[in-house]
Amino acid sequence: MKALTHYLSFSLMLLLFNCNVTPKPIAYGSDACHFCRMTIVDKVHAAEVVTNKGKVYKFDATECMLNFMKEFDTAEIKLFLANDYLEPESLIDGTKATFLISKKIPSPMGAFLSAFKSHEEAKSIQSQKGGQLYTWENIQKKFNN
Repeated sequence: MKALTHYLSFSLMLLLFNCNVTPKPIAYGSDACHFCRMTIVDKVHAAEVVTNKGKVYKFDATECMLNFMKEFDTAEIKLFLANDYLEPESLIDGTKATFLISKKIPSPMGAFLSAFKSHEEAKSIQSQKGGQLYTWENIQKKFNN
């Protein structure tokens, strides 16, 4: 009976830890992009999604994440994250981010796409580098066409 209690306790702990829906740090220089398989090295343009079950998919660029979403049931995704252009390695909520496509800011896969945590920050960089601003909804539409 004591062994059964330990087994049940252990099983419950595993279940709780396996359902943790949180981002995971990107190991730059060793993690590979789930979409294009390139090694993730750019600390400004990487992205990540976390499913409702806690599975993490990492990408070398936001455009890879957007292209991945074309073939994945997005209802299964809990978190859409992108690196903040102004704070390298800092993942921000992609659904609240403002995106800038500017030919003066290259990204790993050539879409010239960068994410910003605020519209004001994106607008400031746009005034310096040019380009077009997008909301989460608009950037998804652009990549679905």
